[in-house]
Amino acid sequence: MMKKVGIRDVATAAQVSVTTVSHALNETHASRVNPQTRAHIQSVAAQLGYSPNKLASGLRTQRSNFLGLVSDEIATTPFAGEMLQGAQDAAYERGWLVMILDSSMDLELEKHQINFLLQHQIDGLIYARMFHQEVVLPAQLAKTPVVLLDAVSGDGSNSSVVPDEVAAASTATTALIEAGHRRIGFINNRDDIPATHARLHGYREALDKHQIDFDPSLVITAAADASGGRVAALQMLAAETRPTAVFCFNDRMAMGAYQAAGSLGLRIPHDLSVIGIDNLELIADELWPGLTTVALPHYEMGSWAAERLLDEIEGKAGASQLHQKLDCPLIERASIAPPTPG
Repeated sequence: MMKKVGIRDVATAAQVSVTTVSHALNETHASRVNPQTRAHIQSVAAQLGYSPNKLASGLRTQRSNFLGLVSDEIATTPFAGEMLQGAQDAAYERGWLVMILDSSMDLELEKHQINFLLQHQIDGLIYARMFHQEVVLPAQLAKTPVVLLDAVSGDGSNSSVVPDEVAAASTATTALIEAGHRRIGFINNRDDIPATHARLHGYREALDKHQIDFDPSLVITAAADASGGRVAALQMLAAETRPTAVFCFNDRMAMGAYQAAGSLGLRIPHDLSVIGIDNLELIADELWPGLTTVALPHYEMGSWAAERLLDEIEGKAGASQLHQKLDCPLIERASIAPPTPG
């Protein structure tokens, strides 16, 4: 077995002192070393395959180099799990690891999970939710650095990252408008959550921007699943003057709209254009034709949350909290076409 390369080996090969190597390879003290010397030491360390002793470093800085992440049910969903991957990747890039626990919506279990993480000396915690919502942080986190992932707190005392829900809905509605549609239905979620209100706002904003009158009869709320989307779409498409396009709160509701259109003999996109939000590939890619949708930036949100938490722990963040809204890109497939004349 090859001997592990140590800091003294790097110092000998670089012909500098151990202290100089320590400073050059430590983000906090790197500025104490001449840039040319620092670059030389880093090059030598890379050639030798040296990796710092995180345990020893943690003893010096009073850090464990571990973050905790507690979620409600992200680990059991096929798409929001990208948030976990984003957080892990961002932390790993900076030499940290993330301990991930999922409570499956059990608040008592969540309380025990947080206590477990605190007992294991985590340096900070990402408090994550599967969908954008307002939360109240558990009391035991009062003295721990926390960043909210896909959630916000009522008092704004913690940094947070969420999708730009208004812009996402505006993007979806605009895609239909730019295809030539003017009578656009919106099947919205019936739950009282931030995304419900923000997406309605974005829908209306896009209509107003293109000088299309808002028609409340073209907005129907339902359960945010395929069944809800199907029932709402059947009601919407049974109207005397049906919409030529439908924007759905999420991809599952859009799948229900596909089913409703098919049962009425309507072809997508020839007779009805449909767009959703999520980019849930298990649905969007498998529907025929493929569903055009607006992607929620799950990976990017996870990455942002970890980066921000580390900045706060390492003293690189400003005094005020950041509340970030991330862009949601349009993913074009084949469910939108110009309206059929007549």
